[in-house]
Amino acid sequence: MNILLIEDDLQICRVIEKYFTVKGASLTVVNNGQDALELAEKGLEGFSLVLLDIMLPGADGFTVCKAVRKASNIPLLFITARGREEDILCGYGLGCDDYIVKPFLLSALYAKCSAIVKRTEPAGSVLSCGAIRLDTQKLTCYVNGRETELTQKEFAILRCLMEHPDWVVDRDTLLDRVWGQDSFVIDRVVDNQIKRLRKALGSAGGQIHTVIGRGYRLKDK
Repeated sequence: MNILLIEDDLQICRVIEKYFTVKGASLTVVNNGQDALELAEKGLEGFSLVLLDIMLPGADGFTVCKAVRKASNIPLLFITARGREEDILCGYGLGCDDYIVKPFLLSALYAKCSAIVKRTEPAGSVLSCGAIRLDTQKLTCYVNGRETELTQKEFAILRCLMEHPDWVVDRDTLLDRVWGQDSFVIDRVVDNQIKRLRKALGSAGGQIHTVIGRGYRLKDK
């Protein structure tokens, strides 16, 4: 999951980010409602869902929710101390997918997020591992929520690795999947493409581990 967290309480942000990161999710944190509005206007491609507080500086969460819903159908969960019935009904009326009142269990929050993302994403179209998110229908790659340009070969290699996370994928398999069985390509070409792919992925390039004498393994960190 790649989550947009809109919350002005820095302590809550740190706690959620630490817990979710250990679980393999990636978080982008925004602490101001006005900044969240500007981000929504630019589009929310690459994010799996939004966690949104109501009491925010700049613009309140209800205003931000309206902007998010105008721009996208991305899942949205309110996380707020405002537990009055009218606030909850207002949240659902604006199109939120869930409404969680503080304080809450981090395990419960994570479970809700996971369930909603699995339910709303097209089956088999989105692959996630650590900071990397691959949409196999739109042919787009995101690293920490930012779209990353990949060549056709780089995308195909990354897809093969992401379809088998934590598995060792040997060079012959990559050659067959990416270049085809009838192609006359040497192993060194695969190594060079992996090198370029790591560079394209930036900070997430380190998720691709070399297994000497065998091939490559994609890990969540």
